[in-house]
Amino acid sequence: MTDRTSLRHLPHSDLYRQGDVFVLFGELFGRGYVNGLIDEARRAGMTIVGITVGRRDDDGKLRELTTEEHAEAEAKLGGRIINVPMMAGFDLDAPPGEQNPTELLSGLTLKNWQDETLDWDKVEACRQVGVQRFTASAAIVMNEIDKLVPDGANVLFAHTMAGGIPRVKAFLAIANRIYKGAGERFMSSRALLDSDLGKLILMNFDEVTANTLHHLIHASSAIRERAERSGGQVRYTAYGYHGTEILIDGQYQWQTYTNYTQGYAKMRLESVAEAAWAKGISATVYNCPEIRTNSSDLFVGVELSLFPLLTALKKEGGGAWAQQQWEICQGLLEDGVSLQSLLDRIEAYNNDATSASFRNFAAWPMDNTPALADVMISTSQDMTKLHKDRKELITDHLSSLVLEGTGPLMFHATAEKIAPVVWLNHDIIAKQLNALHP
Repeated sequence: MTDRTSLRHLPHSDLYRQGDVFVLFGELFGRGYVNGLIDEARRAGMTIVGITVGRRDDDGKLRELTTEEHAEAEAKLGGRIINVPMMAGFDLDAPPGEQNPTELLSGLTLKNWQDETLDWDKVEACRQVGVQRFTASAAIVMNEIDKLVPDGANVLFAHTMAGGIPRVKAFLAIANRIYKGAGERFMSSRALLDSDLGKLILMNFDEVTANTLHHLIHASSAIRERAERSGGQVRYTAYGYHGTEILIDGQYQWQTYTNYTQGYAKMRLESVAEAAWAKGISATVYNCPEIRTNSSDLFVGVELSLFPLLTALKKEGGGAWAQQQWEICQGLLEDGVSLQSLLDRIEAYNNDATSASFRNFAAWPMDNTPALADVMISTSQDMTKLHKDRKELITDHLSSLVLEGTGPLMFHATAEKIAPVVWLNHDIIAKQLNALHP
């Protein structure tokens, strides 16, 4: 992909109404991007339906939710959950009597992980088992959801599946070196990708993050065809990441976190949406801004691009509410530390020659380097130290604002059928937030 379709206007479609159906294809565990979509669907009067990834027993066997777990999950979602395990990926799957990929990697250590090799025929056999398990479950789930969709109703499927790191003990130590290490602790992301461990991770990322969208579109074909025959419309959304435009030198410029290993799977996710779009199926991947989450905290420095959102709020017509966000963020800093000084530091970081060299859209996702790790990790650590409480960071507050803005943007833009891949940059996030808080 060499160009970008960015959302530049505030969408206001009123396609969805009482009786339409919102399907969450991925389990809701905590506060995240999809909460905004669910809020909009509920506001429109849509019926909320979800799935579960299931749970694993102590022996690793995948099972459905218990009665108590099911009730808790439905209460969290605020809708019905089809209790059929939909765990994606194949890291814990294997033909009968064979080892699964996680077991095949059980002997990995920090010393030998780059030299250990995998039997790729065995890995492929495991992948096939995982795909067959997932697609069989998807068929059962969609048959149940079909019963909940009235003739003529519109249906919005929200795909949220992502991740896929095998549960290999040595990987956390490796990841800490790659994503948090600088100086003597630096480790090359290319070393991971060139290893058999890295190749397996990329394969599992593809299965969890991207191929599940393909399986969803295929498994829901009967629902889609019936809905469209009876006057309804069906849409699919998915959450991507492919860098974000933020304010640098007073202009919105594309930048990215490096090294984003999942980027390869996110591009595959985009290709799934593009293939569906070519067949007349409305599937859109929304490339959303960087935020802080429990999972993204592994990537030190991913949060740095959040700070310029404060400037964007003012640039995009923000008034008293935008000023209030500045004051909230100022209040999180140590006495005597000005918020503007942090923003100046971020501006200097983004204009650093090393940082700027990674604003290469065509080369994304690029490998990390010792020089980038030095400047990015030190800047991240310095920003954190300036807060009163490391558990209450400016980037936490700004992350919640991004989540608030993306929900209505995705919900209404999806109804407009804009493109198979759409970027939500800081300009449109700021415009949406200012519109929500006039």
